Amino acid sequence: MTQGLLQWSPCHQSLSLSFTIPTTKHTQLPLSISATLEPATSTQQHLTARERRQLRNERRESKAGTNWKEQVEEKLLEKPTKKFANWKEELNINNLAREGPQWWIVKVSRLKGQETAQLIARLLARNYPHIDFKVYAPAIHERKKLKNGTYSVKPKPLFPGCVFIRCVLDKEIHDFIRECDGVGGFVGALVGNTKRQITRPRPVSEFDMEAIFRQAKEEQQKAEQAFEQDQQEAALNSGLNSDDAVKSTGDSKPKRRSRKTLDPLINGSSKGKNEKLVPGSSVRVVSGTFAEYVGSLKKLNRRTKKATVGFTLFGKESLVDLDVSEIVSETM
Repeated sequence: MTQGLLQWSPCHQSLSLSFTIPTTKHTQLPLSISATLEPATSTQQHLTARERRQLRNERRESKAGTNWKEQVEEKLLEKPTKKFANWKEELNINNLAREGPQWWIVKVSRLKGQETAQLIARLLARNYPHIDFKVYAPAIHERKKLKNGTYSVKPKPLFPGCVFIRCVLDKEIHDFIRECDGVGGFVGALVGNTKRQITRPRPVSEFDMEAIFRQAKEEQQKAEQAFEQDQQEAALNSGLNSDDAVKSTGDSKPKRRSRKTLDPLINGSSKGKNEKLVPGSSVRVVSGTFAEYVGSLKKLNRRTKKATVGFTLFGKESLVDLDVSEIVSETM
């Protein structure tokens, strides 16, 4: 039986293969093959940083027809193509009309954004009836129920201080919108040089406007759902309060006395009982609107012959001014 050993080491790696070959044709022996891969990076480990850079540069230069240094220099020397021939054309607002109808953002007051949007729409329709435009001020209409039972609808701006206008913008329309009351200018970028600078309006993409429309719709739905929940909770609370009020009125209703006990001739003179009136004592009304009601004496003025009596009505204490002759001391 003979054994053979083959060695193959490309890229600084050694591969050894060993296999067994039968000696005779009649004997059948199993064929065994074994392979081992041994990394041979000892040469790379001994290279310095300078040598590694040289090898890298040689590999770059070995590529046929390419020079990486020239490619880098060409990219650095390339200048972006200018959109305008000179700086004066960049300041020309009439060039914005070439883009066609676009959405533009106008800066307005945060407190009067809705009023300013309506004013711009009216003025554009009156002075430029031949142009097509749209004025959009995204807002959430919040509804609230007032104490008198009516409902108030108040718009809440989604983007305070911004109004969106869609039109073909040129210098005439641009200057007209800027001169409207409450307008602070367009949202854009500062262009020009040290001699002259202006704020060039920047259009809003259709994708961004669709996102704004979607956001306004979602916020409006959330506000309506919140209003409906508040209405349901208020209805439940009002039902509970009405039940409590009925119970309290039944409990707080004063008991009526018999006519015999209220007659001052039977019980004695009222003058003697009035002498026993002391603030804080329990008194009973014998005549007048609050006849046969029992309350607590809060204040007594013997000079003016007036007394302040507190009654418990509907679960709350109410103060009433009465004559001293209309009340008597309540005996326990």
